[in-house]
Amino acid sequence: MGLTTLRYDVQDHVATIAMDRPEARNALSDELLDDLLAAFAQAREDAVVRAVVLTSTHEKVFSAGGDLKGFAADVPLIGKHFATAKFVQLFQAIGALGKPTLCAANGHVLAGALGLALACDLIVAKQSARFGTPEINVGVFPFMIMALIYRNVGRKKTNELLLLGEQISAAEAERIGIVNKVVPDAEFEAAVAGWASALAAKSPLLMRMGKDAMYRQQDMPFADALEYLQAQLSLAFSTDDIQEGVKAFMEKREPVWTGH
Repeated sequence: MGLTTLRYDVQDHVATIAMDRPEARNALSDELLDDLLAAFAQAREDAVVRAVVLTSTHEKVFSAGGDLKGFAADVPLIGKHFATAKFVQLFQAIGALGKPTLCAANGHVLAGALGLALACDLIVAKQSARFGTPEINVGVFPFMIMALIYRNVGRKKTNELLLLGEQISAAEAERIGIVNKVVPDAEFEAAVAGWASALAAKSPLLMRMGKDAMYRQQDMPFADALEYLQAQLSLAFSTDDIQEGVKAFMEKREPVWTGH
């Protein structure tokens, strides 16, 4: 793919996307956003990939968020508008990926990177990681990522994050619903590998159907969501994998997924 700002690797049905701009604390530049879009597109199209892990090669920072140099650059406004549109495209691409995504927060998750992490289905964090939206402290505001934060965190706590710009610990991030699991730094890689392996072991077909349903129903009116989800369940009944899964459970054996 010719990626220059991240590393992409596939092992045991898990694609690992590792942001690799350590000198810039993985600031989300145009180039990195382009590479992330390309990597997630590759993972979506690769039938071998059943789960995706998003992480960083930096020892202490997952990502410091948007590249402030781009914010202050002396370029036409329309150029900045198109550049920030890549955040929208990326969040949508992760939501519509059709495969489960696990954010491995191996370091601090700040500003726009918090939106990137929350776009993933699950987040495992190192105990030493910190989270926050400090944009207001430099005269900016976390406009687009607030859509993701409000969908994951209570309103008053989100207001606090956005308006005060203070960082919180991984433990506090877990308490308020940003993070699924916090583990000691020494146990982090094993915890990520364990969850990634578990995700990759599920039926890729039912996972795709379920992931698509999760993404589409989240903003539907309640009655519309129920009707849509009933239709999705009926479609699931037509698959070989749902029959295999039930049969394997009854026979007390591991299922063999065919993806049909």
